[in-house]
Amino acid sequence: MIKNDLFLRALKGENVERPPVWMMRQAGRYLPDFMKLKDKYDFFTRCRTPELATEITVMPIHQVGTDAAILFSDILVVPQAMNIEVEMKPGLGPWLPHPVRSTGDVEKVIVPDVHETLGYVMEAVKMTKRELNDEVPLIGFAGSPWTILCYAVQGQGSKNFDIAKKFCFTNPQAAHTLLQKITDTTIAYLKAKVEAGVDAVQIFDSWGGMLSPEDYQEFSWKYIQQIIDALKGETPVIAFGKGCWFALDKMAASGASALGVDWTCSPQMARKLTGGNITLQGNFDPSRLYSPPSKIKEMVHHMINEFGKDKYVVNLGHGILPDIPVENAIAFVEAVKEYKVS
Repeated sequence: MIKNDLFLRALKGENVERPPVWMMRQAGRYLPDFMKLKDKYDFFTRCRTPELATEITVMPIHQVGTDAAILFSDILVVPQAMNIEVEMKPGLGPWLPHPVRSTGDVEKVIVPDVHETLGYVMEAVKMTKRELNDEVPLIGFAGSPWTILCYAVQGQGSKNFDIAKKFCFTNPQAAHTLLQKITDTTIAYLKAKVEAGVDAVQIFDSWGGMLSPEDYQEFSWKYIQQIIDALKGETPVIAFGKGCWFALDKMAASGASALGVDWTCSPQMARKLTGGNITLQGNFDPSRLYSPPSKIKEMVHHMINEFGKDKYVVNLGHGILPDIPVENAIAFVEAVKEYKVS
């Protein structure tokens, strides 16, 4: 039995004494101990070495005190397993030297045996579960098929992913073939993570907000729906689409256990769009963690009052920024733990 099961209870919609709290990218660059490992090992070495991934995953549980751990990894290990080369360049971020730009390129993309190509992730899950010793739940994750396509086609990060969108709109057949391959791989990958021991999974649609509402349904959501359908009977599934408030009504009918909300959508609007019956997660602006701890606590309490303490997971509206002071991250978490219904 997991000793602190607040997070899992909130995903089930149960009444809780206070909402649970965790932060996207909580095992990351704002922690001094993480930076020491970053100086010693390159990014994908940290992802591919179960001992390092475990150490990094557990760090914020001990140092910041969140109610759930999220496995240290990256969404781009999936395209790597699919025969798409991905590098992480300092100062630039993801770099794909051979982007997928044609039907022929799509044909070279494989749906791999995830146990062979991503076995190191499953080892990290097992090792992390042992290290956590049932203190808190462990979350596994994957990028949405659309978000993975964005990187695979664009070849790097972008403000608008214009090349990726051009590929979809000029060669939709190839785009849908690629999206389906990513979907099939992601389903197998997340199922393997569940078998290895994760207690819930989250799908990150980081670039869904780049699409119009109509294009979002065609090129993103229908593939996320496939993943939810395949996983929802096995584990709680959280779907998070950054900038995708316009799709919250359809997301709410998906069978997901919870929906992530970014800071551009108010709690009231999110509850209204989702019908008030599904657990919501979010939506503190990550930049607001630059505020003084006293202000952070005040804003967090207000946010909880706006969402309501039940069917709610306190989180940021996107990943924590690298130069946030650790004491401010702790203030965010402590504010939730100190919360009393007013």
